[in-house]
Amino acid sequence: MQIRDATEADVRAIAARADAKRTEYATYSPVFWRKAERGIEVQTRYFTNHMLGQEQIISLVAEHEDGTLEGFVMAMVREAPPVYDPGGPVCWIDDFTVAAPEQWVTTGVALYREVTERAQQRGAVLVVTVCGHLDVPKRTMLQAQDATITAETYIQPLQQPGTGQDHFPE
Repeated sequence: MQIRDATEADVRAIAARADAKRTEYATYSPVFWRKAERGIEVQTRYFTNHMLGQEQIISLVAEHEDGTLEGFVMAMVREAPPVYDPGGPVCWIDDFTVAAPEQWVTTGVALYREVTERAQQRGAVLVVTVCGHLDVPKRTMLQAQDATITAETYIQPLQQPGTGQDHFPE
């Protein structure tokens, strides 16, 4: 396996891998993670136009010897919101996945270590990583890298999806 910078030629495979992760996460939280119509096309354009080649972005892929994409990570190094002072820039990892759950202990670790090393070289003092609440393999990998949970996000739909009808628990 080789870890390298993502290129435009990788974007379709990256977007497909991200789409598969959204499908998985939609089983955990079907409203928040519901895929938008043509979402994969939108994400492909977003990755191409706003992620690749941007100075503050670290875009990496893990590639198998046969050229198959085994995983990817997209991270942004930026200042923390002005109400926080972690002591320097923060590395925000939102899009990060591997081809199969068992690859978190190999491919996932390799990608995580490379992105955190590059983020640290850019001055980052903290890494924040999004992880679905029931994504046990990813969560386990992050915890093995000494990452800890700092917050949880809760949602409450205010309307029944697609109906426009109010939705309140009985």
